[in-house]
Amino acid sequence: MSDARNDARLEAILRRLPRGSGLIFRHYHLDEAKRRARFDALARIARQYGHVVVLAETLKEARRWGADGVYGRPGSLAGGVGLLRLATAHSLRAIGAARRIGADAVLLSPVFATRSHPGAPTLGPVRFRLLARWADMPVIALGGMNRQRARHLGWKKWAAIDGA
Repeated sequence: MSDARNDARLEAILRRLPRGSGLIFRHYHLDEAKRRARFDALARIARQYGHVVVLAETLKEARRWGADGVYGRPGSLAGGVGLLRLATAHSLRAIGAARRIGADAVLLSPVFATRSHPGAPTLGPVRFRLLARWADMPVIALGGMNRQRARHLGWKKWAAIDGA
């Protein structure tokens, strides 16, 4: 997942990710023109390495920008036929909403403590697994994730902003 904190490293990160990984492009800190230019530059690299490119935006913008998918709250993803739809979820209710709209995957968070939300409650490994059982779609662990925590969690699908 992209944002201002990892922007300077994104090209190198995209080149190191396993083929078939993905970029969820956020970059909310940029104005529209700079955001679009940054998206286009990163999308070129991501696709060279066989990654999918998902835009955290509206369905309309994801289509207009040529993204492979869209990321957001389940309610904002309804009707996104033809795009990969990744829903954000923090609860059983949100997982249910993602199921109802037919999301392709759900990013369930926060599994662990994060630098972006210090002191915020976390799911922890046990609650994460319990919630993940209710999803009838792939579940991507998010929140304080890195390679070591993914191994500890025993979860192959994970995403990160600061993780390595």
